Amino acid sequence: MTETPAPPDPVLPPAGDALPLVAGRCFGDGDPLYAAYHDDEWGVPVHDEHALFERLALEAFQSGLAWITILRKRPAFRTAFAGFDPEVVARFGEDDVARLLADAAIVRNRAKIEATVANARALLALHEAGRTVDEVLWSHAPEAPRERPATWVDVPGRTAESAALARELRGLGFRFVGPTTAYAAMQACGVVDDHLATCPVVSRR
Repeated sequence: MTETPAPPDPVLPPAGDALPLVAGRCFGDGDPLYAAYHDDEWGVPVHDEHALFERLALEAFQSGLAWITILRKRPAFRTAFAGFDPEVVARFGEDDVARLLADAAIVRNRAKIEATVANARALLALHEAGRTVDEVLWSHAPEAPRERPATWVDVPGRTAESAALARELRGLGFRFVGPTTAYAAMQACGVVDDHLATCPVVSRR
């Protein structure tokens, strides 16, 4: 079915992507990859530790960039970071960092690369302490569901819960996890569901 454009909305979709809003998905229309992410992943609960590690890593790499850029590079990221297996990534050394900095298929940012390696080590340390990233992340879920947003004006960039999550993650040795990145991870992992009230996905969940 052909979707007809809605009046322009001055608020950009998540991660600053300037795709026009239409009378359909709340973001992602016009790009098959972005639409599939919107339909099948964004706002869907995630509990697997490897999947959570990947999302935390990609949200950190996204900082300052458009999310669609990260989605397009996702296969290359998975290859570069051993499928985001934290046990493998935790063993990365300077040679691996140099290799990644030379890999034009990913985002070549030393701070973000080193943070991903540090976060793999922090995740393993968390496991050794008898805890999981899943437990930490979901312990910061809002106590009560808020009203579904009507427009992007109603979608926060950070919340008290994401600030608390960021503080705890940093205390556990995680890096590149400020309140805004933490909130983006909460959205990506379904801890919060910010699909707009008019989004067709809402009726399927």
